[in-house]
This record gives sequence, C-alpha cells and structure tokens, in this order.
Amino acid sequence: MHSFGHRANAVATFAVTILAAMCFAASFSDNFNTPAPTASVKILNINWFQKEANGNDEVSMTLNISADLLSLFTWNTKQVFVFVAAEYETPQNSLNQVSLWDGIISAKEHAKFLIHTTNKYRFIDQGSNLKGKEFNLTMHWHIMPKTGKMFADKIVMTGYRLPEQYR
Repeated sequence: MHSFGHRANAVATFAVTILAAMCFAASFSDNFNTPAPTASVKILNINWFQKEANGNDEVSMTLNISADLLSLFTWNTKQVFVFVAAEYETPQNSLNQVSLWDGIISAKEHAKFLIHTTNKYRFIDQGSNLKGKEFNLTMHWHIMPKTGKMFADKIVMTGYRLPEQYR
C-alpha cells in the first residue's frame, strides 16, 4: 500500500505535468497569430536644433504618434513594450538609434492610441552629424507573454530630414 506522501507526490507531479502542458500549448498557440499592427509618426515641429557647449547636436521635436496595436494582443499577452526611435547613419557608425518615446501597454483596451508629445528622451548626437541628416522613425514593440518566448518587431517610417541650420 502507498503512503500519504507517495500519493501526494503523485498528485503534485501530475498537476505540474498538466500545468507544463498547458503552458506549452499557450506558448505554441501564439505561433498561429499573425499580427498586422499599424503606426504613424508625424513631426509637427522642430522645437529647437542646437549645438551644445560640448559640441554635440541636440534636437527637440513635437510628435504625433498614432498606432493600432490591437492585433498584437492574444489571450497569452501580458503586456507590450513599445518605443519610437530615430535611426540614422554617420561616418563612424552604420546605425545610430536614439529612443524618443516609450510606453507600456498593459491591456488591449489601450492598444489603439494617438499621442501628441515632445520627445520624452533627448535626441543627441555625439558630434556635429545631424545638420541636414536624413533619418527614419521606427516604432519597435516587444510582446511579453504570460508564458513562452517574447516576440519583437518594428515598423520603419522613412523620409524625415533635419534642418540644414541650427535654430
């Protein structure tokens, strides 16, 4: 006859096995979701474009950020981290990324938004490389699931250029 400890161990092992199988099924089901988010970022104004005392260029912009990220949410999504970055090339680096704004979307109800803001983080280039510089604004997102692996993707918006002169 089995003791109480053996029976409790068998029940606990069975419960953990079922829980692991459910977590695997939840994680696996995310592979069938094909999200189609949309995003748009418009630069409404260049508030200032100046050279700092240490020689670095700094830009402040007013942005309109709109996005529909509803399709990123499934029943396994805990939250989505989203950020907008300016991306450009310089002679020293083939890719420079500067985060301008970020946010955490914790519920599907908040996944469609329109934000009118200035850049949350300073847009600074180490050097004088920003005059007349073409750059992209890219919306990145990281989907944090309740169980399973994280997913990340982005939308690149091209065709932006900084002024030729400081303001």
